[in-house]
Amino acid sequence: MLYEILKPVAAFLVKLLFRIEIKGKEKIPQKGGFILASNHLSYLDPIILGVASPQRLYFLAKKELFTNKLFASLVKRLGAIPLKREKTEVSTFKTAIKILKENKPLVIFPQGKRSYQINELKKGVGFLFKKTGVPIIVAKKKGSEKVLPPGKKFIRLGKIKIKFASLKGVKREEGIKTICSKLSHQLKSL
Repeated sequence: MLYEILKPVAAFLVKLLFRIEIKGKEKIPQKGGFILASNHLSYLDPIILGVASPQRLYFLAKKELFTNKLFASLVKRLGAIPLKREKTEVSTFKTAIKILKENKPLVIFPQGKRSYQINELKKGVGFLFKKTGVPIIVAKKKGSEKVLPPGKKFIRLGKIKIKFASLKGVKREEGIKTICSKLSHQLKSL
């Protein structure tokens, strides 16, 4: 319920402050589970993706966000799932698979952290695709790193562009490395 209350507020603020431009929104399924693999430039990225998506999103989020009990309670209610980045716990993947099998969308930042580089991606997207077979939607954002740069606490006015595309040509029988390579290529080309 909290997600449904906060989404319209966030949408209003994002459109007002960041003049968001969304392309390829029709690529996002209106219902059913999918993996939303997005580049990660700013702490604003989960909000931007939540505003752009027609469905409620669930997120794999770094475990460090869950150290403050009040903030942890808030982000869990908004759909965040703690992820230990250096060594992913089996329980995290079980939760992610359960979400996807319940026909809910799951956001993964395959870079593993905020970064301008899309070179080496973590293997989570490939692993979850092989386990579930749900579609992979690719999202590439530009501008979020300027409106809330790393290390800064205050947002700046600016423009954010986001483009969505379906990851084509991936098969469950392919290796995780091949799936991640195709994802990397498409993220770079968007």
